[in-house]
Amino acid sequence: MISIGDIYNQDLNFLFGSGASSGLLPTLQLQVMTGEGDKRYTLEDLATKFEREGDRRLIPLFMHYYANCIRPAEQLSLEKAVAEEPGATVIRNYRTFLVTALEMTKRRKALDRRCNVFTTNYDGCFPLVADALIRESDIDFVLNDGARGFTQRILQARNFGAYMCQSGVFGRYQSSIPQINLIHLHGSVYWSKSSETIQVDYNLSDREPLLDVNAIELLQPFSAALNNPASMLADVPDPDFSVEALKAFWAKYEQMPIVNPTKWKFHETVYEEHYYQMLRLLSYELEKPNAVLITFGFSFADEHILNLVMRSLSNPRLQVFVCCFNKSEQVAMEEKFKSLRNVKCLVLEGEEMTFTAFNEQVLAWPDAMTSAQLVSGTGEITTDLETSDAFEDLV
Repeated sequence: MISIGDIYNQDLNFLFGSGASSGLLPTLQLQVMTGEGDKRYTLEDLATKFEREGDRRLIPLFMHYYANCIRPAEQLSLEKAVAEEPGATVIRNYRTFLVTALEMTKRRKALDRRCNVFTTNYDGCFPLVADALIRESDIDFVLNDGARGFTQRILQARNFGAYMCQSGVFGRYQSSIPQINLIHLHGSVYWSKSSETIQVDYNLSDREPLLDVNAIELLQPFSAALNNPASMLADVPDPDFSVEALKAFWAKYEQMPIVNPTKWKFHETVYEEHYYQMLRLLSYELEKPNAVLITFGFSFADEHILNLVMRSLSNPRLQVFVCCFNKSEQVAMEEKFKSLRNVKCLVLEGEEMTFTAFNEQVLAWPDAMTSAQLVSGTGEITTDLETSDAFEDLV
């Protein structure tokens, strides 16, 4: 169990992966079998294999990735998301987390009411839910996405160091507004290249898709095989795209502000430079005294992030809590971190750690807790949070 009473006044950092949006948007997990027991390919594993072997199905695989992962993220709206399950639950969980994080920052010192949310997701769940919170409630906060401007909002790393203050009429007091810095490590569907800068625009209504209706139809048997639990790799057909069509798609795909899953890099230099700036920011935050990092839905498949966190663990005051989906993931994470004393790999006993369970049983205020126990990687069991104010239902 993570004690909010112990960590709320420390340098708080969260790291979210695709598991947070699971159910609303697809993850990189495919269903096609590898031939090794019941193991299945992930998109990055299969893309790496196709790239290494010069397989013609590599670009169609990225077409599938675009059509099933990227394009739905571009078209995401709260109205559509909450219209049916499981999307409504995913959005509710993002909302619960944001309220919890803001409650924690509100209890910090008057000029230090900030925390950082790093995410490898490129969807708009955080900004869309934050907008709804500001519209629908009396919560006063800032979600800082690192962009500044009016008609054009330009992303700059230095903007994450800024924060907004309120002062009295006669300047007799100052108090910072609770702020969450939202740092996209793998890009965002809301980014685009503008000269040598990154522009942020949350209105994607006029963005043309990279694949038309005919291309989607031609891709359908390929995607169906990738999503078929009974499929082997030999069952995945080579879609009948012309060489020209494949090259045309790839040229447009390479301009997208999304990290490439095969090498965990961007194609565009301007995005690549920002990526490394954000990694340096993460490193800087984890080297602070009393830094805390809480990860959820993140597999540490990005070797840059994994190596950075490993190096940061030389900071003896850093505490890392890795929230694992199930026992097998806990075993894998413990193998990665080799039982380092300042890392705790957390797993729920007898159930999977969904986003709902994370909010209710791991990062919860006392009156929102259940009686379920949380088992740490060391085998210790804790059932209580230390002192903190009761959770206020603000939404």
